[in-house]
Amino acid sequence: MERRTLLRAAALGGSAALGGTLWRGAAYAAPAQPGAGPYGPLGAPDANGIRLPSGFTSRVVARSRQTVPGTSYTWHDAPDGGACYADGTGWIYVSNSEISPGGGAGAVRFSSTGAITGAYRILSGTRTNCAGGRTPWNTWLSCEEVDRGYVYETDPWGVKAAVRRDAMGRFKHEAAAADPVRKVVYMTEDVTDGCFYRFRPTTWGDLSAGTLEVLVAGSGATSGPVTWARVPDPTGATATRDQVSGAKRFNGGEGCYYADDTCWFTTKGDNRVWQYNAAAQTIELAYDDSLVPSGAAPLTGVDNVTGAASGDLFVAEDGGNMEICVITPDDVVAPFLRIDDQSGSEITGPAFSPDGTRLYFSSQRGTSGSSSGGITYEVKGPFRS
Repeated sequence: MERRTLLRAAALGGSAALGGTLWRGAAYAAPAQPGAGPYGPLGAPDANGIRLPSGFTSRVVARSRQTVPGTSYTWHDAPDGGACYADGTGWIYVSNSEISPGGGAGAVRFSSTGAITGAYRILSGTRTNCAGGRTPWNTWLSCEEVDRGYVYETDPWGVKAAVRRDAMGRFKHEAAAADPVRKVVYMTEDVTDGCFYRFRPTTWGDLSAGTLEVLVAGSGATSGPVTWARVPDPTGATATRDQVSGAKRFNGGEGCYYADDTCWFTTKGDNRVWQYNAAAQTIELAYDDSLVPSGAAPLTGVDNVTGAASGDLFVAEDGGNMEICVITPDDVVAPFLRIDDQSGSEITGPAFSPDGTRLYFSSQRGTSGSSSGGITYEVKGPFRS
């Protein structure tokens, strides 16, 4: 899965054909394999029950149904997808709430030293807000993971009212990732026969109108060229995934992250991380636990994903052994952290502070195994840049 996309695009010769030997015979590198991670082995659990490499520390930022320290805001149940935004010399972390009814999203504001300076609601009255994605114009796309769910564009500062973006389609939304080069937003769908979508706004920066498209590829293929086709009826009166012949199926779409002409997205049903090369319009597998020697897969329960400036991917587990694993640019996968004694939960919402020194994430159900037991954490340390 070496991420030398220009070389790979050249090898494909720019072809967009979907059949014949190109699908079967393209020389794609093997997906990531276990190895020694860049941060070394995990240590003993700290006071928060988190095993970290040497040099890293953790703290609890918020707990569901408790006020965020130093504020009067009560943190939401079942914290899920999240993102960070620069805020003067500090930053903001936003987090969805995967409950229904209620849902929505909240935010925590930090000073330049990492001190909590505020917390507040940015979206209310929605359903099962799972993941989402940030936009280049500094809004948060909060996605409803329900049949015919919507995408809501929200203001991380909590000043502007959230807006429902109907043109982005009605389906079981999971995550979104903006591509400023091609001026599109990629989206995943969390069903066993789901699709991978992109939304092309009529005007970049305005999501009120545009075209919803679905990825089309060879049946069953895991690598090769792809195309995009318009979804005739984004309202989902007929399921969006069933409207285009040849739409490629993905088993439980989850996290989605874009950087450097590449969109990585995950599928939980088969424990895979996919790599869409937007410049070459090809897909391939970045990770597949079934291609790892039996019993040796460090990453299972593949779910939310984010990336660091180093090119490292950080993939959270829903289940597994409650780890966030790192996949390096040289195709090594290894645990970065593990949360002990929370097997009834899942890790959600990984996102880096703007300076790349702090990683935020949640244990959605914490030690209780209930949505009311969510815990949001910060890990600080010498992340690679």
